[in-house]
Amino acid sequence: MPAQAHTLKLATWNLDWLTQRPKADPGVPADVGRRTQADFQHLQSYARHLNADVIAFQEADSPATAALVFPPAQYRILMTQDPIAQNVGLAIRPDIQAEIHPELTALNVYPPNAPHPLRGGLDVTLTRNGTSLRVLVIHLKTGCWDQPLTQREHSCPTLLQQFKILDDWALERQDEGEPFAILGDFNRRLTEHDPLMQILNADAPMTLTTAGYASPCWGGEYFIDHILLGNAARSWLEPGSLRVMTYKADPAARSALSDHCPVSVRLSTP
Repeated sequence: MPAQAHTLKLATWNLDWLTQRPKADPGVPADVGRRTQADFQHLQSYARHLNADVIAFQEADSPATAALVFPPAQYRILMTQDPIAQNVGLAIRPDIQAEIHPELTALNVYPPNAPHPLRGGLDVTLTRNGTSLRVLVIHLKTGCWDQPLTQREHSCPTLLQQFKILDDWALERQDEGEPFAILGDFNRRLTEHDPLMQILNADAPMTLTTAGYASPCWGGEYFIDHILLGNAARSWLEPGSLRVMTYKADPAARSALSDHCPVSVRLSTP
């Protein structure tokens, strides 16, 4: 009798400067607003509606702030500990075990004396029902949306360096035979033909789950939030399961919610 498959809903969501730091905090731009208690409750209601088992999130300042969106009764919070106001993290269901690996600090390709360091990657092995998935949560350098990599502007040289770090990480997973996912805010309108995607696929072929689609977020845009699957995880993807959760709110409420919509897929794991 074949083993029963289990469904894992995997999502990524940039929470857009989710912070409780005071207005005068030097780590937060002066024009960044602060959520009210009602705003946090609204975001939490969207998290309930998303109803994902694993949510990779970006731009939260602390586990305590993230818990206002993903309450402890439903999720366990794991986060990077960079000295910045925009950390990445995971919200995972209580029945999922987590082995936390050293942060992928190499993604901060800036020199040590840079005034604004780049974000590291959260590297975690998640296990449920005896099946493990290695997950890397990222938030890459902004500004190189779809420009050619030959350009020296638009942050492209920095993003190229970061993709080479991702390639090294994925190659290790490929060599070890681990099912894996890289997900988060890539700040790049990736397609299968994008040279950055081709860098990754040359060493460790991956499924770009957003390939061939546009996002309906806030009226329509290209995806910069992606979920990439490698090794056995590619065969776990449920066909047609890609979803974007949009907001039932006036665009004027965008700053109280997020300028990004949650992106999710479903995996049928052994």
